[in-house]
Amino acid sequence: MTVKKVGILTAGGLAPCLSSAIGSLIESYTSKAPDVEIICYRAGYKGLLQGDSFVVTPAIRDKAGVLKKHGGSPIGNSRVKLTNVADCVKRGLVQEGQDPLHVAAERLKTDQVDVLHTIGGDDTNTAAADLAAYLHDNGYELTVVGLPKTIDNDVIPIRQSLGAWTAAEQGARFFENVVAEHNANPRMLIVHEVMGRNCGWLTAATAVKYREMLDELDFLPESGLSRERKEVHGVFIPEMHFDLQKEARRLKGIMDEIDCVNIFISEGAGVDTIVQEMESRGEEVPKDAFGHYKLDAVNPGKWFGQQFAEMLGAEKTLIQKSGYFSRAAPSNAADLDLISTCADKAVDCALVGDGGVIGHDEDQGDELRAIEFTRIKGGKPFDIDQPWFDELLKGIGQPKGEAVAVEHH
Repeated sequence: MTVKKVGILTAGGLAPCLSSAIGSLIESYTSKAPDVEIICYRAGYKGLLQGDSFVVTPAIRDKAGVLKKHGGSPIGNSRVKLTNVADCVKRGLVQEGQDPLHVAAERLKTDQVDVLHTIGGDDTNTAAADLAAYLHDNGYELTVVGLPKTIDNDVIPIRQSLGAWTAAEQGARFFENVVAEHNANPRMLIVHEVMGRNCGWLTAATAVKYREMLDELDFLPESGLSRERKEVHGVFIPEMHFDLQKEARRLKGIMDEIDCVNIFISEGAGVDTIVQEMESRGEEVPKDAFGHYKLDAVNPGKWFGQQFAEMLGAEKTLIQKSGYFSRAAPSNAADLDLISTCADKAVDCALVGDGGVIGHDEDQGDELRAIEFTRIKGGKPFDIDQPWFDELLKGIGQPKGEAVAVEHH
């Protein structure tokens, strides 16, 4: 297979890897196959459907490293499901009667793209797989090579998704300032809601990172500046059952002793319970184009705050969400190394026509390879039996609950 032209698009929510991944792909092609033309589609699949793209010029290639210093995605994202025809028509992305897959395929044929690099989560990459299959069935061979972007770190069977390490670090930095709000009011309950629809990895990793930051600080308890008041007092994730009443009693004891309580929750924790409550009141819970409940409507942080506030006797409850702060950050050093390694592998695979999603395959000894699209799924649960999670709970004095199965909302 001779590769003459490649396309790049980013899609889904932001993660601290998109800009860096684009830069790394451009650098890798410039080094390994400088004659390959590169185009970028603006705003993900929306740009592909509408034929909105630009050529990566020599000037961009020369300074592609600049992209690694920034967060977000300079070429833009969107949430578009190519197989959701009604949604694409409603949004004006295709005309009534058109098949979005056909429109996207015709655009790639018109643009003479040999390889499409998709940087996104499971929805983004499975959509790309649908597109590649459609093109193959219609006589046009396209290699799709995806990179796994999600701060939830929940892509099956990939060991570590791009951007997740940075998101945990940035969520910890966010809370490093927010925690001092307990000084503003007696008996303050602070709820830190962390992104993670079905997976508690990011919440747990953020708590660990935050506690590492506390380890580096000096305190002066005699003045009221104690580690105990800045500590994480509870971590609640979708994969671990907890007894609300027992946890409330434990946390009330902390509130009575130190005058504040700080808890970390995953945005997906308790969603089923909350949705049931909303629907029992006759409320309709909205869903996005992919069929997921819109978590801003469910609002788990508010629900947890309301449940605990009364039982803890909190005078004030502060709910803070770190998601948008953390997911738009530039990649940290650990992620930059992972992104560079995966981008190099992505280009190697693209040049020989080996399609799939690049990652360390947990089912094949963590080998870095192009993982078959048919094996890519979202909603990988966090393993609560990992030693570092046990150490976290032990360190904050929280009993470990039983593991529970998590539905992919």
